[in-house]
Amino acid sequence: MHIKPSTSIRQDYNGFSKYCHELDEPVIITRNGEADLVVMSHEAYRRMEARIKLQSKLLIAEKQVAEGAELLDHDTVIARMRRKIDAAKD
Repeated sequence: MHIKPSTSIRQDYNGFSKYCHELDEPVIITRNGEADLVVMSHEAYRRMEARIKLQSKLLIAEKQVAEGAELLDHDTVIARMRRKIDAAKD
């Protein structure tokens, strides 16, 4: 866990921004010694967002399997993916 006081932003925004980009993880900002905000680089946020979306899709798939949904074989999945990729090229 990475913690910085709010003064670090006010006193040196560019340095704080560089720190967040290099750290590539969320940083907790404190105010009066108490946790107040969480800050991260845009790139780190986008990756976190993508992980959450993937986890959601995996949970849905696991539920479908548990409920007995029909599974597709490898060749069928690859063929569908290729068709979608080819359609996107057009």
